[in-house]
Order: sequence, then C-alpha cells, then structure tokens
Amino acid sequence: MSGIGRVIKWFAIATAVLAALVLVGGLVIYSRISGMEVERVSEDLHVITGAGGNVAVLATSEGAVVVDSMSFEFQGEAIRARAEELTGEPVVLVINTHYHLDHTHGNPAFAPGTRVVSTARTLHHLTTRDAWYWNGDAAGLLPNETFELERELRVGDKTLRLYHPGRGHTDGDLVVLFVEERVIHMGDLFFNRSYPNIDLEAGGSVRDWGDSLEQVFPLEFDRVIPGHGPTTDRVGLRQFQRFMRQLAKVGAEAARAGWSAERTLAEGEFDEDEGYEPMEIPLVLQLDRDFVLRRSWEEATGAVKAD
Repeated sequence: MSGIGRVIKWFAIATAVLAALVLVGGLVIYSRISGMEVERVSEDLHVITGAGGNVAVLATSEGAVVVDSMSFEFQGEAIRARAEELTGEPVVLVINTHYHLDHTHGNPAFAPGTRVVSTARTLHHLTTRDAWYWNGDAAGLLPNETFELERELRVGDKTLRLYHPGRGHTDGDLVVLFVEERVIHMGDLFFNRSYPNIDLEAGGSVRDWGDSLEQVFPLEFDRVIPGHGPTTDRVGLRQFQRFMRQLAKVGAEAARAGWSAERTLAEGEFDEDEGYEPMEIPLVLQLDRDFVLRRSWEEATGAVKAD
C-alpha cells in the first residue's frame, strides 16, 4: 500500500473512531438529560426531577397543573406524559417560575392553546433575552396570562396562589403556593444546598434576595420545593436565606473597603455555604463559591447592572 493509501486508511479509521466517540458521548448526555425521577409530596402533588429545574405536577378535578418544563422539548414531552400518567388527566395549565431555559424550553411540548402563566417580567425576558427560541410553533406556548405581584387561580378543586415576592434570582420570579397541600414551589428563588445562579443582567439582586424570601414566610406551607435540589421545609429555606444575607454582606463590605473582586474571593468572610455543592451548566456557567462571591461584589460595586 502506498504512503497516500495508508494515510487515507488511517484517516478513515480515525474518523470512524471519532464518530463513534461522539455518538457514545451523545448517548450518555442524552441519557443523563432524559432521566427523570418522581417524588410524591402529597396525595395530589408530585415533583419530577432531572436535568433542569424541579417540576411540580398537581392533580385537580379539571386536569393537571405543571410548574416549569425543564430545558428541552423532548423533556417537556416526557413531563407531559408523566403528568397525565400521574393524574389521569390532560395538562390544562403550565406555570413558569421565571424565564431561564431550564424552566421554560419544554413548554412547546404541551398542547396548543394550553393556559400558560408567568409574571409580566418573565414574559418580557422570554421575548427579548430569549427571543431566538420563541418563534414558529414555540411562540404559541409562551405565557398567555401574566400578572405583576399576586394572582389566585382556582383550578377545579384546587387553589393556587402565585406571588412575585421581589428581586432575587431575576426581577420576575414567582412562587406557587399549593393551598390545600400546604406546599410552596419556590422556583430558582431557592437552590437547596447548592450555589445559585444570580442573573444580575435580568434584574436579579443579591442585596434584595433575603428580603424577597422574607415575604414568603408568612404564607401557610409546611413543605418547600426548590428550583434545584431536594424538597425540604421551612428550616431549609431559612438556611438559604441566611446564606443570601451573608453573601450580600460580604459584597457590601468589600465595596465599602474598596476591595477588588479577587481580594473579595480570597478574604471575604463567608461560611453559610458549608455543605453546598457546585453546579455546572456545561460550556456556559460554573455555579460555585467564587461565582456567587463575584456576583455579590459586582452588584455592590456597580460593576454589573441590569441590562
């Protein structure tokens, strides 16, 4: 075989091996993304967890209610099927806690004409910051009902109270109180035992986050569904509030002292994150101690402001 022939042969082999590795890698990633688990929180309320924000499914006498829809349309299809399996009813209402893709991009899997509720700010962010995704058929599953501060929904035999308690993760987050279940879904206003994303560019605020959480505690609930992490109770939510308040304090003190971001990361007194786990959004974002400290410093010093 000539030298050129050998090169061609080895190039073909290398190409085949690379293609196989890409295929295997893709299958592994797909398996991780498509995997979902279900937790029963009450007689009529379940939580679906997977590669995306936690999804709540409520059974009512008029149909199923779904809160958030994960990151991909195929995940939305799986959520829709699981919701119908768990409740025995079609999905009649989807609620989006905020605009991020890991809580909304599954929406297009639901039936055209489905009622979709969010805050007005969330709809604004979806149609501006995330506009590339919401075109064609997907646009039909954008929120079609919005509110500013508070909305009560009666769906069959169930009552849902939706609140926008203030700035935190973004400037448009809502929480859902399942009244009869005494359970609250916090969306990404609560990351349970993991470092949160802080979207300053979309109006999020380390400084205001603790006060926004305080607005929730007078509500009547026993169990808490976070946007990410395991379900918990009021004690778990209080710990996260302490985390956010201390984080805000670190940023404010660093700004007053004129510290750099690097000095804040190295010397800021921050210990409410004991036991917290980092989260990675591959090729996009690493949510860890350095990330949240930097975000606190950026807000406190004015280095980053909302767009």
